Amino acid sequence: MRFIIKFNLILLLILNTSSIAKENFFNEAKNLFDKKKYEDSKFLFQRNIVFNPKDSKSYLYLAKIYNFEENEKEELKNINTTLLIDPNNEEALYMLIDIELKRSNFSKVNELKEKFEIVCSSLCNNTASINERLKNFEKKDKS
Repeated sequence: MRFIIKFNLILLLILNTSSIAKENFFNEAKNLFDKKKYEDSKFLFQRNIVFNPKDSKSYLYLAKIYNFEENEKEELKNINTTLLIDPNNEEALYMLIDIELKRSNFSKVNELKEKFEIVCSSLCNNTASINERLKNFEKKDKS
């Protein structure tokens, strides 16, 4: 009987420590990201994804790192994964709009902008910026 109790306590301790470690990967990675230590934070975000593959925040921060590194392919891959997990992530939508504007894919920008306007809560002021950039591209096309 004592053996079973000890075994259960040890098992609970291991499981509890494991779940705490998972959470700490994201928090530590975010702290490193905020300090602009992108390479170190990238490693920890990727490690967090190993333990929690549905953590959209880790994919979003990886997209931000790849944006900083000007690696559009990886940035886009992580934005799309973020939106697959969390379709209403306004920051990921805005980043995707930015990429599509650079590509001059105006129909896609308009489609994404409609969705962005519906889901935005903290980045709503960026709608004006999107509209302005669209107008500027339209003016360039006419000239």
